[in-house]
Amino acid sequence: MITLDSPVQAVLGDNKKAEKIVTGLKLRTVGDLLHHFPRRYLNTAKLTSVADLQEGLMLTVLGEIVDSKVATYSDRKTGRTAYRVEALLQTDGPRLSMTFFLKKPWYADHYQRMLAPGTRGVFIGKAGTFNNRWQLTHPQMVLFGNADDGAQVPDDAAMTIEALTDVFPIYPLTAGVLSWDLQRAIRFAREVVTGIEDPLPDHLKQAYQILDLREAFDQIHQPASFEEVEAAQRRFRFAEAVTLQLVLGRRRRALQAQGAQARTGGAGDLLERFDATLPFTLTAGQRQVGEEIERDLAQPRPMNRLLQGEVGSGKTLVALRAMLKVVDSGGQAALLAPTEVLAQQHYRSINAMLAAVNGGSLVAGGLLGGGTTVELLTGSMTKAQRTEPLSRIAIGEAGIVIGTHALLQDKVIFDDLGLVVVDEQHRFGVEQRAALTDKAGAPPHVLVMTATPIPRTVAMTVFGDLEVSTLTELPAGRAPIQTNLVPLSERPQWIDRVWERVREEVGKGHQAYVVAPRISGDDAEQGETDAVDLDEDGNPIKEPSRPLAAVTELAAELSAGPLHGLRVALLHGRLPPEEKERTMRAFAAGEIDVLVSTTVIEVGVDVANATAMVIVDAERFGVSQLHQLRGRVGRGGLPGLCLLVSHASYDTPARARLDAVASTTDGFVLSQVDLELRREGDVLGANQSGGRSSLRNLRVLRDEETIVEARAAAAELLDKDVDLRHAPRLAAVVHEIENSIQAEYMEKS
Repeated sequence: MITLDSPVQAVLGDNKKAEKIVTGLKLRTVGDLLHHFPRRYLNTAKLTSVADLQEGLMLTVLGEIVDSKVATYSDRKTGRTAYRVEALLQTDGPRLSMTFFLKKPWYADHYQRMLAPGTRGVFIGKAGTFNNRWQLTHPQMVLFGNADDGAQVPDDAAMTIEALTDVFPIYPLTAGVLSWDLQRAIRFAREVVTGIEDPLPDHLKQAYQILDLREAFDQIHQPASFEEVEAAQRRFRFAEAVTLQLVLGRRRRALQAQGAQARTGGAGDLLERFDATLPFTLTAGQRQVGEEIERDLAQPRPMNRLLQGEVGSGKTLVALRAMLKVVDSGGQAALLAPTEVLAQQHYRSINAMLAAVNGGSLVAGGLLGGGTTVELLTGSMTKAQRTEPLSRIAIGEAGIVIGTHALLQDKVIFDDLGLVVVDEQHRFGVEQRAALTDKAGAPPHVLVMTATPIPRTVAMTVFGDLEVSTLTELPAGRAPIQTNLVPLSERPQWIDRVWERVREEVGKGHQAYVVAPRISGDDAEQGETDAVDLDEDGNPIKEPSRPLAAVTELAAELSAGPLHGLRVALLHGRLPPEEKERTMRAFAAGEIDVLVSTTVIEVGVDVANATAMVIVDAERFGVSQLHQLRGRVGRGGLPGLCLLVSHASYDTPARARLDAVASTTDGFVLSQVDLELRREGDVLGANQSGGRSSLRNLRVLRDEETIVEARAAAAELLDKDVDLRHAPRLAAVVHEIENSIQAEYMEKS
C-alpha cells in the first residue's frame, strides 16, 4: 500500500531520474511529491504573450509552428552529412526560430512531421539571437497530440501528452528533470496513493468552503480550468494558515496562563519625576502605547508586546518609561542591544534623558534615587571593569541594565528581572533572546522593538503570539529627508557631484556619513549579508561580480582625493571598542566632518548636526536597511540628504528596490514594497531576510484575506478545546510543528 508517508521511490522507481528528483528537489516521500505544486499554469487555448525579450532569458511558452524544414550540413568532426530541422514558432508577439541538430535522416523526417505547421505545444528554452532573429536555444517541448509511436526519437528530446486540458502546469525544476517528468510521476502517484486523511475537520471545510484534500491534489496538478486552480490553491493556503495560527494561538494562550509579578509602580516616583523633567510633550502615539504597556505590566501574567515604529518615532523613550515603571515596582529592567555601538549609544542617551531627574549628569553606577543605578555591560569590558556592575546587578541595586550579548553569560545574575526589552529584535537569534528571559525567576514581561515597520499580515503571521503596538507619528523637530539615486551604470560622471555635495554640507557647518558594504577588501561587517534578489521560483539572481566599496580603502581615497582637507574618520565593528567609542564621541562633538562607516551606524546613532549620507554600492542593502540608514540624518531639525550610489542596471530588481526607497520616506509603504520584491523570508525559521520561505503556499501580502479567515477559524477551534481533541488529525499536525525545530524558534521568539 502506498501512502503519503511512503518513500518517493515507490512511485518513481529506483533510477537516475528518481535520484535527481530526490536530491535536487528534496522530495523524499510521496506526500512531498504531491505537495510539489506547479509554479504557474499556461492557458493552452491562447498563445503566450512574449514581450521584453532579453538574451539568456529562460522562456516557457505556448506557441504554434508556422513553418518547418529540413536542411543538411557537413559535421566538422566526422565530415559526414548531418541534418537540422529549422522550425518557426509563433507566439502572441515575436516569432521565435528553433533549430534541432540530428545525425540520422529518419530523426530529421520524424521531427519535421512532428513540427508540421499548425502544431501547438509548450516550448522551453533560452532566448537568444542569431542573424538578428530571436530564437529558442536547445528547446524542450510538449506537443499537443499523439506522435508516431513507431518512430525513434532521441531521449528527452520531445514528448506528447494525451490528457490535455485548457490549463497546463509548469513545475519548479532541478537540473536533469523536466516539467513533464514531474507531471507523469505526480499523475501516477495520485492514481496509486491510498489512505489520504484530511486534517481539516468537515465542519471547518463547510464553513469556509474549502476543498477536500484528495480533490485539491487532483485540481492543483491536473485542473480542468483556472477556477479549479484557484479553488485548490485556496485550500492549501487556508490549511497552512490555520495550522500556523493554531500553533501561535496555543502559544499565546499558554503565555497568558503563566503567572508573572504585576509591576504597578508601587510607591516609587522615578517615572513621575522623569515625566516632569521632559522638555517636550509626548506625542499622542507615545502616550497611547505607554498606556497599553502600563496596563500589561499591571497584569499578573507576562506582557509579550512588539513595539514597532518609524526611525526616530521615540521607541527608546517609550521603552525607558516602561523600565522606570518596573524599577518603581522594585524590579529590574534589561535592555538588550545587538551591537556594542548601539548599546553604548543607548547608555549615553538614557543617561542624558535621566540626568535631570537628579539635577545632574549620570555616570556608570550613577544613582537614580533609592539606590538604583544604570549599568552598561558589554563584551569588550575587562574582568575588572565588570566586577562592580555584576555585583550591583546581582544584589538588585542596578535597576536598569543595558548591554549586548554579554548580558546572556552565565555569570550575569539578576536579583529580580521584571522586564526584558529587546531592541532590533530581528538581529538576535532566538536562543539568545530566550537566554535572557530565562534569567528571571518568574516569567518576565517582554517588550521587543523594531524600527523596521511590519505589515499587518506579517505581524499576524510571524508575531501571532505577541500583542502589537505601533508608533506612526514622528516627534516635532524631524526634518524631511531628500533621497536621490545616483545610477553610475548610466551616469558614471555623477560621482564627482556626489562628493561636491558632501563638501557643500560640510561647508555649511554640517557633517556627513559615507556608508560602504565592506570593511576591507571583501571583508563584510559581522552578521551582515548582501541583499539577495530572487527569480519567480525564489532562487537567488546572480549579480555581476565586481569589487565592492570597503571602508578602509574608501576613507583613504576620499581623504587623499575629493574630500581632501576635510576631517575624515572611519568606523567599523572590528575596531577596538575604545577606538569605536572615541570615534563616535568625536563625531557627536563635531570634531569629525565625514564618518566613513559600515552599517554599525544603522540604528541608535543620533548626531543632530549630520545632514548628509552617501550609501556606496547601495544595491547591496535591503529596503529596510536603507531606510534605517538614512534615518541617521535630518534628526536635528535640519533637512537631510541621502544619496544612493549604485551600479545596478535600470532593469534589475536591485534598481527597483532603490527606486522605491528614493520615492518615499514612509517606512510602512516600504515594508510592503520590500515584501513584494523580496518575499517574506523564512517566516517560521531564523532567516528573516528573504529567500525561500518555510511557508509552502502562503504569501503574507497576497493572502491577507485568507490569513484573517484562518486566524478567526483557529480562535474558534481553540475556544472549544485548546488541545484540539475534537479535531485529532489537525491536532497531530499542530503537535508535529510544535515539536519541530521551527516551533522551537516560534516558542522562543
